[in-house]
Amino acid sequence: MQPRYRQVLDAITPTVDARSVLYPLGAAVTVPQLEGEPYALLARLRTDEPVSWLPALAGWLVTAHDLALQVVRNADIFTVDDPRFSTAQVIGPSMLSLDGVEHERHRAPFARPFRLDAVRERFTSAIAREADRLIDAIEPDGAAELRRSAAGPLAVAAMMHALDLDGVEPGDALAWYDAIVAEVTSITAGEAATGAGANAFAELCAALQPSLDAAPAASLVAAAGAHAGGLSRAAVLSNAAVLLFGGIETMEGTIASAIVHVLRNPETRELVAHDASLRRSAVEESLRLEPAAAVVDRYATRDVVLGSASIRERELVRVSLMGVNRDPAVFADPDRFDINRPNATRHLAFAQGPHVCLGMHLARLETEIALERLLVRLPGLRLDPDRPGVVGGLVFRKPDTVHAVWDA
Repeated sequence: MQPRYRQVLDAITPTVDARSVLYPLGAAVTVPQLEGEPYALLARLRTDEPVSWLPALAGWLVTAHDLALQVVRNADIFTVDDPRFSTAQVIGPSMLSLDGVEHERHRAPFARPFRLDAVRERFTSAIAREADRLIDAIEPDGAAELRRSAAGPLAVAAMMHALDLDGVEPGDALAWYDAIVAEVTSITAGEAATGAGANAFAELCAALQPSLDAAPAASLVAAAGAHAGGLSRAAVLSNAAVLLFGGIETMEGTIASAIVHVLRNPETRELVAHDASLRRSAVEESLRLEPAAAVVDRYATRDVVLGSASIRERELVRVSLMGVNRDPAVFADPDRFDINRPNATRHLAFAQGPHVCLGMHLARLETEIALERLLVRLPGLRLDPDRPGVVGGLVFRKPDTVHAVWDA
């Protein structure tokens, strides 16, 4: 610990949270503020307390881009491997909650099918067909809520295709995902687990058993199991569950947010509809402005100084991806949606380092296809001004609704 901090701590009566005195902005932050529209708050923290102690989270919050990179790239000092990691409490150890050799052992069997070339080959046609099927159902109506009629079902279909769950009802998969995400979010917010997420995970595991027993050439899950380097069946299933709930949650949020960002600007909408390169740029800019995963959690493996903050061993260090993605030191005019932004891909929506998102190529592809099919097939597609949506979420963020209208 730096001497000046030790002097301050020693001078303060033990009945006072010393770090709340050192970090007054962080001390005043509430969970509802972070769940709502925290952009101005995160900007103030980034300026005055880029690594701040938040009693509301019982941990540190990092909002500066350069400091965030130090956290996500260095698993030796900032690890996910901790009993408090919320996802592991629901589905067990997985690539998401392990580091070092064990992390590589869990991740490697799933990595090859999610490389860019493999994703494009396996998913492009399937996603386009599903997007058109979903649009067929709503096209005559001239209006729809696109999060639950398009973004969510497309995300479910993509992950069911990825995990060879073709015989499972989409509604069942969505119910499992909802229960797992709700439990993870509750645990992250400091609430007691209800068991609903664990029950949903058990049902998912039962549904995945046939895929795990299939021929490796016919099933991603079976292929992962065949090349799992000693992973148990339970471990393969835990990692498959990570893909399912993570893929559905973040993909639905990514697609929904991209739709909103593009439709808010009619000129951008027309450009994005007919230019594939601008669609890719629009997706990256939307990921930057409103990442579907709002935060990533790490735990300090030892006492460490990050910026000017003295972090103690095993303390929670939470990186605000919303905050770092709007850092003006990296992104000019950071609150503006700009499809011509030259460095939009420097965002950390998929994190970086050993835990960079395995499904990032699929998320990008799926969002680009969804935008293209919606914009081309629904003439005059625009947001319904009478039914605006609200973006929110502490861990995962997305619009609660995306009501849109078009010229039927």
